[in-house]
Amino acid sequence: MTDTVDPAPGPAVAAAVGGLHRSDRARARLARRRRAERRFRIFGFGAVTLALSLLLILIGTIVARGYPAFVQTEVTLSVTIAAADIPGDPTDPEALAQANYRALAADALFAVFPDVEGREDRRALRALLSPGAGYELRDRMLADPGLVGRTVDLRLPVAGSFDQLHKGHIDRSVPESRRRVTDRQIAWFDALVAEGRISTPFNTRLFANADSRYPELAGLWGALKGSFLTILVTLAISFPIGVAAAVYLEEFAPKNRWTDLIEVNINNLAAVPSIVFGLLGLAVFLQLFGLPRSAPLVGGMVLALMTLPTIIIASRASLQAVPRSIREGALGVGASPLQTVAHHVLPLALPGMLTGTIIGTAQALGETAPLLMIGMNAFMVDAPSGVTDPATVLPLQVYIWADSPERGFVERTSAAIMVLLGFLMAMNAAAVILRRALERRW
Repeated sequence: MTDTVDPAPGPAVAAAVGGLHRSDRARARLARRRRAERRFRIFGFGAVTLALSLLLILIGTIVARGYPAFVQTEVTLSVTIAAADIPGDPTDPEALAQANYRALAADALFAVFPDVEGREDRRALRALLSPGAGYELRDRMLADPGLVGRTVDLRLPVAGSFDQLHKGHIDRSVPESRRRVTDRQIAWFDALVAEGRISTPFNTRLFANADSRYPELAGLWGALKGSFLTILVTLAISFPIGVAAAVYLEEFAPKNRWTDLIEVNINNLAAVPSIVFGLLGLAVFLQLFGLPRSAPLVGGMVLALMTLPTIIIASRASLQAVPRSIREGALGVGASPLQTVAHHVLPLALPGMLTGTIIGTAQALGETAPLLMIGMNAFMVDAPSGVTDPATVLPLQVYIWADSPERGFVERTSAAIMVLLGFLMAMNAAAVILRRALERRW
């Protein structure tokens, strides 16, 4: 039996087909398709433009509200620290720490306004200084005990209300009864501005301090360190377990109903709401095992459970992308199945695995609900020193500050969101760079 080739259409058939496509009905149908295609393109472009516009509005609003938090209003005062102000030996750190530095800072402010007398007036004038001014003066003395007996010019933080006044967030035109600062306090503050004593340097406290009841002293250091320790625990648990599970399911597990059930459950776990993992951590890790509450150890374990399905799915996809010929070549030269996976398949799949791990970790970094369930939204004035110490994380620090009534916490909330978005963008950029640097094409 021989193959037959269909003969080319004759001139009559070609003319008939050409006439069919040149008919009015065909041209109308073609015009409708082209109009539908143009409408689809317009709708798609409009949807992308709308999404980008809303994203720019969101980011612009966050930046506009948050950038003032990166500068802090300070007042320069000439502080005199006499040996008589130290209750004990001026060279003894314990004696230095016990001095009344808040009163010393207030005396330096009173010296600028010698005409202010009376208990109420001096109390109103002292309110210009932040309660943390005395602590900063104490830290400066402990760092340099040689300042005893000298007069030095120091920059001290002003109270949060006057920081907001200097940044223009308090309307001077509203009645005095509706403002947190009085007209006389505004006059004193304006006098300090006129003398050049008020400055707005970069706010190092935002990154050096932990949380505080006073917005001018509140910082992100405790939340940053808590996030780092939590993510460290998450990676230490989820990455080796996720990669090992993916390798077993893809390379060694028999294909039967049990492995199919495991795969279905892994895919289902990837879609479970994150608060369910928080409830699991509350019931198992805290109540059953008695692990410390609000600790990065428990937070990392909860986030590891939530991240495991993402890492397993991404790792299995990376293993499937390795060509079958790599396995066959290794087995053909005498390598065992374990050697084939460990020495050939796994190194080639590792870039994709790392990418999936970074993306899953970035998702865990922004989670709030599961950590809220295990109590990591507590007020922490000290940064944690280990994974078992009480701590909070960046998303929950945003949650805590957003619930505070002071105007100063509004800008710090947006600043914390900016820092969190910066971390997430850096982690996603690292995933892209790592994948491009390590991936191989066949």
